[in-house]
Amino acid sequence: MFGLNLLLSVLILSFTQEPIYATAKATISNTENELYEMIMEYRAKKGLKKIPLSNALTVVAQAHCKDLTEQQPDLRKRCNAHSWSDQGSWKSCCYTPDHKTASCMWDKPKELTSYKSEGFEIAAGSSEPTYSEFIMTPEYALSSWKKSTHHNNVILNKGIWKSANWNAIGIGIKGGFACVWFGKITDPSGEPNRSTN
Repeated sequence: MFGLNLLLSVLILSFTQEPIYATAKATISNTENELYEMIMEYRAKKGLKKIPLSNALTVVAQAHCKDLTEQQPDLRKRCNAHSWSDQGSWKSCCYTPDHKTASCMWDKPKELTSYKSEGFEIAAGSSEPTYSEFIMTPEYALSSWKKSTHHNNVILNKGIWKSANWNAIGIGIKGGFACVWFGKITDPSGEPNRSTN
């Protein structure tokens, strides 16, 4: 009986454990805010609504930019910039062109924060040595996404994203990377803080 109670206690604890960054309040930098405003302006020109900034999705975006910059999980064989290293408090994965590990990306907001829905990421940048001195800018990120049909479709709700109703967006920029996360539900943790610099 003791063994059964212990097993039940472990199961209950594993299902009630708080997400890693549940109470974290992100601060969005001026550069990140510039990218957010540029994306919203681009959407407005296409007749699309403004997406509220999300604290939780910004936490995820900034954590992923930091991981990409410092651990370079995209350099592993066939891995791209949606990959996560094994050097953080999250499930690592190699995101490959066949999208077989897509759930690793989609589940990161639920895994890392109190956001109760999937997130969908667009990322720009590379850890390839050729780009080691490159510093990402809002202009470069948005320009590259506009030129990519798949990324542009996420931003403008086209193609398979036509019926997606974005109600949350998170922004991260660090080093040579930019990550933007989109979510379908409103973020109960509200907006991130804004940098005063």
